[in-house]
Amino acid sequence: MPPVVAVIAQGAMGAGVARRLAEHGVTVLTSLAGRSPRSAERAAAAGMRAVEDAAIAGAEIILSIVPPAEARALAERLAPHLAAAPRKPLYADCNAVSPETVLGIAEVLAPTGCGFADAGIIGGPPRPDGYTPVFYASGPGAAALAALGARGLDMRVIPGPVGAASALKMSYAGITKGLVSLGSAMMLAAGRAGAAEGLFRELEASQPQLLAWFRRMVPTSFEKAYRWEGEMEEIAGFIGEGDAASGIYRAIARFYAQMAADAAGPNRDTAALTAFLSTPPSR
Repeated sequence: MPPVVAVIAQGAMGAGVARRLAEHGVTVLTSLAGRSPRSAERAAAAGMRAVEDAAIAGAEIILSIVPPAEARALAERLAPHLAAAPRKPLYADCNAVSPETVLGIAEVLAPTGCGFADAGIIGGPPRPDGYTPVFYASGPGAAALAALGARGLDMRVIPGPVGAASALKMSYAGITKGLVSLGSAMMLAAGRAGAAEGLFRELEASQPQLLAWFRRMVPTSFEKAYRWEGEMEEIAGFIGEGDAASGIYRAIARFYAQMAADAAGPNRDTAALTAFLSTPPSR
């Protein structure tokens, strides 16, 4: 029988994962507690069935897919229901958090008797064309989580305890999302200085692959910036306060906070970046 899986919450990634699982015969539960009407619409479109938290604890696997700042709070909210559940589910924290944070979440859930897996998602939400992100999993519950590989997800178990998968996610995101922030900051600075055209042409001539990557990645960052702020803070913590590089990611977190505010309001910076990346190619 296909497993019953709870996916929380209903953002682009959570809804995409839920839809892929539902397409492979999985019953997908979710919680709409405190969520918006838009979240409810996404959940319904993805084939998710909204239930109370007590029923979430009855799932066989729970996938926590929330913004980094909400990861521990979700575990704390569900812990009493998980403790009371006669049959214990596997709880997989799939969030962009540091090893230290995920170990804290595991400690919150340990008294409930649930299994636990550390998981890091690399890539965008599953798409109708068959694309799926990679779930890297570590810790004692990783092998059980890998069963979802037969249900449309790309699950890869890596060696190591709880924290290993999160360390991989932090390292990868620090490179990719860090690079998006650096490129965006320089494009904006060039525009303010009147050098946008020159910068574009130089990237086009000497860094065509990088320019193509920016064209794909920068526009998609606008609506994600509010989540990436917290992710950059987690990466700073992962690096360690005693390392100068942690300050780089604290600054990037502030940059993404600025971008999130702009995307929600004046759209000055997002429009400037869109214009830069829409520059017609040279003939």
